[in-house]
Amino acid sequence: MQARNKQTYALAGVNIGVANKIKKFIAQEAKTTFHPEVLNFGSFGSLFQLKGYEEPVLVSSVDGVGTKLKIAALLGKNDTVGIDLVNHCVNDILCCGASPLFFLDYIAMDKLNTEQVKSIVTGIVWACREVNCSLVGGEIAEMPGIYSPENYDLVGFIIGVVEKRGIIDGSSIVSGDVALGLPSSGLHTNGYSLVRRIFGIDDDPSHLHKFYPQLGKTLGEELLMPHCCYYHELKPVLSLIKGLAHITGGGYEGNIPRILPEVVGIHIDRNSWDIPPIFKLIQQRGNIDEGEMYRVFNMGIGMVAICSSQDALKIIEALPQARVIGEIIKAERKERIKID
Repeated sequence: MQARNKQTYALAGVNIGVANKIKKFIAQEAKTTFHPEVLNFGSFGSLFQLKGYEEPVLVSSVDGVGTKLKIAALLGKNDTVGIDLVNHCVNDILCCGASPLFFLDYIAMDKLNTEQVKSIVTGIVWACREVNCSLVGGEIAEMPGIYSPENYDLVGFIIGVVEKRGIIDGSSIVSGDVALGLPSSGLHTNGYSLVRRIFGIDDDPSHLHKFYPQLGKTLGEELLMPHCCYYHELKPVLSLIKGLAHITGGGYEGNIPRILPEVVGIHIDRNSWDIPPIFKLIQQRGNIDEGEMYRVFNMGIGMVAICSSQDALKIIEALPQARVIGEIIKAERKERIKID
């Protein structure tokens, strides 16, 4: 009788031992972000005791880094995408006026790469500490047959809180209000599928190492610039702001109308700020229409704040980097946003 080969989970591509070692590292790093409100770690659910609020409203969001992950993997630099993940999520709940409480992550790949995971988590932990947010849990998944060996996935989940009276929802925005823009650090986390196609990165990753004088760095260095976090800048002036729009996937058309009452639109003056060189390079190389650029990319403005004209002066005084980029107008038919 022929003896059968013994099968194990490791032979199937899932190494529980490696996963457990990585989890120990994550636990050590995560604890550096803890505050007294965190009551446990490593259980089936994370416990967080909310304190110090009169009418707390919890604000949640989930997002990923998109195909920027491919750039990180190709360059072997994975800490900045961890920063991207946290900052993107923090900015999203900030649009409701919320402060971050705790964060969870999800990392999945074909075969667990210890150094790669450690680098990602190091970035996540650094960004969490920057905004006083606790990394309370997450999941690492080894999924052979689902992911290719060179790729991985990264998703973040954030919970924040805002006093009910402090919620920012855009409902008080009226015609005549001012739109302020805060500068981005580059592409942030959007448009990378188009960029990879334009520069032929998937076919020839060496393009990432090409130096561009107008950028002052290589293409890869530019594309891995971390997503800006606007929390510390905007928190002191949130009481003056009527609406916030994080310019991410969908660009201007896909994000600003989300905070506008139906009776108003917005007129943006595209000449009111300097477009960073990376966007000009992308447009030229890809022969991309102007409208498409503003539908895909942030074009150098990562966050748009709506306020009264009087409060705009106060905000600019507190945030010199902010600039007036447009105004709120009465809505004309179905057109909610004009950029010219």
